[in-house]
Amino acid sequence: MSETISARKAALRDQLRKARREHAANLPKEVSALVFNRPPVPLLDLVPEGATIGLYRADPGEAPAFSYTKFFHERGHAIALPRITTLKAPMVFHAHSDPYEESDLEDGPLGLRQPSGELPEVVPDVLFMPLVGFTVTGERLGQGGGFYDRWLEAHPETLAIGMAWDMQQVDDLPVEDHDMPLAAIVTPTRILGPF
Repeated sequence: MSETISARKAALRDQLRKARREHAANLPKEVSALVFNRPPVPLLDLVPEGATIGLYRADPGEAPAFSYTKFFHERGHAIALPRITTLKAPMVFHAHSDPYEESDLEDGPLGLRQPSGELPEVVPDVLFMPLVGFTVTGERLGQGGGFYDRWLEAHPETLAIGMAWDMQQVDDLPVEDHDMPLAAIVTPTRILGPF
């Protein structure tokens, strides 16, 4: 049964990744510059004052988190980005204090920039995270490595918010016991949740 669910997830993941890349590539530059520019007020209401905010460096096609990083940094929030050392080691978050020049980032093993391992390790209170697909009830299909699911399982007190394009919504997702739900999802046009 689990192999069938895994196969369904892999096929759906491939289909949605391709559609997501094409969608993001076809956005006019003037539109791209405006989406995810600033968190909407209902989303900000979910973020406690002084919370450490976890974000991510987007892959091509993923909903961009760069403007949110700058926004929360300017509001005085501590910022954290994920760091991965190997595919088997757990993901950890490290402080990120330079969202403009990114002088505290280095190339990671998966091709994304990530904080240096010499920076302090932190646990975000609120985590904005990427996804491949989502449902209106807060289920999330991730990249397939399980990094975020394992991290959220170990940190259930962290408020997890997905960032996605509207076209990533699906009617339903194959869900396994280890798949961690989201508290909310933000797209360029709406907020789903809190769930």
